[in-house]
Amino acid sequence: MVPKHFNKLSPDSSERIAMLMEEAGEVIQICGKILRHGLDSFHPATRERNDVLLQKEITDFVAVARACIGTEIKNFPDGAEIAKAWQKKLNYTHHQEHHDN
Repeated sequence: MVPKHFNKLSPDSSERIAMLMEEAGEVIQICGKILRHGLDSFHPATRERNDVLLQKEITDFVAVARACIGTEIKNFPDGAEIAKAWQKKLNYTHHQEHHDN
């Protein structure tokens, strides 16, 4: 029998949370590179452009987030929820276009 951890997460749940955290970190890392070097810049070893790497890392993050549905995430947000969250974010931006829906 596997002893209960203080956080009450199962091993599979702990692994998904670790994966989600790792993917979030990779998104953060490529965002930092884009801010320093630009979207058109590329990784010297692979020659992959930063915009392509950002898309890959966001895809990986969303894949793990979707794997959390029904366990760590009760309901994945639908398009309306995402649009509402973006509208809220626009209240705190300086350079984004504000569109009234």
